Amino acid sequence: MKESHPLEPFLPKNAKLLMLGSFPPPKVRWCIEFYYPNFNNDMWRIFGHIFFHNRNYFVLSSEKKFDKERIIAFLNEVGIGIFDTATEVFREKGNASDAFLQIVKPTNVAAMLRKIPECLAVNTTGTLATETLSEMFQIKPPKVGEKVPFLLDDRRLFLYRTPSSSRAYPLALEKKAEFYQKMFEELKILK
Repeated sequence: MKESHPLEPFLPKNAKLLMLGSFPPPKVRWCIEFYYPNFNNDMWRIFGHIFFHNRNYFVLSSEKKFDKERIIAFLNEVGIGIFDTATEVFREKGNASDAFLQIVKPTNVAAMLRKIPECLAVNTTGTLATETLSEMFQIKPPKVGEKVPFLLDDRRLFLYRTPSSSRAYPLALEKKAEFYQKMFEELKILK
């Protein structure tokens, strides 16, 4: 089934980092109308663990959902933008797995980066997102935990690759968080 991206890019004017996944999961899996909306996805728990030493900082446990307003306020404060590498996909199965996504229309990431001139880096959180972005900028895809430089106009940026926040990725939350924390420290988002 062909799908268009259901969300607008989240691009704080002060964004130092642009995080790019592949594409949101089917809406039936959403607990909030925002990025990483599946309650079984650990992205917001990773953020809570790193920045607040509390993996449930962004969780509304009584409702089994994430606190969208708290997430947005935090991302605006620290300067992290979010979108995906595809604006239109063909979903072969009714899940969020990259293995069953075909990108019909890739995101114009260069245009997005031009809207956030303070941005220093892009972070991809999965294989498909990494491969898609690497093709766009004609760079070698970094391995998980690594970064590579790339140019956009006269700007030098970095592409960081971190592990997927999906629980299907076989690594404990704390171990995944180590990769993200290193990136946040290097970009001075976490001091």
